[in-house]
Amino acid sequence: MATAKVVYASMTGNNEEIADIVEEALENLDVSVETSEISQADPSDFEDTDICIVCSYTYGDDGDLPDEAVDFYEDLKEMDLTGKFYGVCGSGDTFYDEFCKVVDDFAGVFEQTGATKGSDVVKVDLAPEAEDIEHLEKFVAEIIAKQSAL
Repeated sequence: MATAKVVYASMTGNNEEIADIVEEALENLDVSVETSEISQADPSDFEDTDICIVCSYTYGDDGDLPDEAVDFYEDLKEMDLTGKFYGVCGSGDTFYDEFCKVVDDFAGVFEQTGATKGSDVVKVDLAPEAEDIEHLEKFVAEIIAKQSAL
C-alpha cells in the first residue's frame, strides 16, 4: 500500500479544506495518508512516505510565503527526495497579480529535491468549489497512477 504525507498552510480554512479533499481522494484510492498543518510538520517527514503533497496559500500583493511556512520551505530545499512523488496545490485570490505564486514556488523546490512530479499544480481561487474538487481528485489520481507505475 502506498503512503502519502499531506502538509498544509491555512489562514482562512480554505487550504485546510483543500487538504481534506486531497486526503479523502487518496484514501479512496487505498493510499495510507497522514495530514499535518505546516507548522507541525518537518520536511524530513517526507522521507518515510511515497507521495509528498503541499497545500499552501499565497499571502499578499507580492505572492509571499505564509509566515508559518517559511521554515518548512527553506528546510525542504535541503532535502533529497529522490524516488518520491510530489504534488502541490493551494489557494489564492485572483484579485492579486501573483495569484497562487507560492504553489509554483513549492513545485520549484520539490524539483530541486529530486522528487518526481506526479501531477501539474492545482490552483484554487479562494475556496474550493465543485470544479476545483474535480481538479483535485484528478490531481490525486494522476499522482497515484505515476507512483503505481513504478
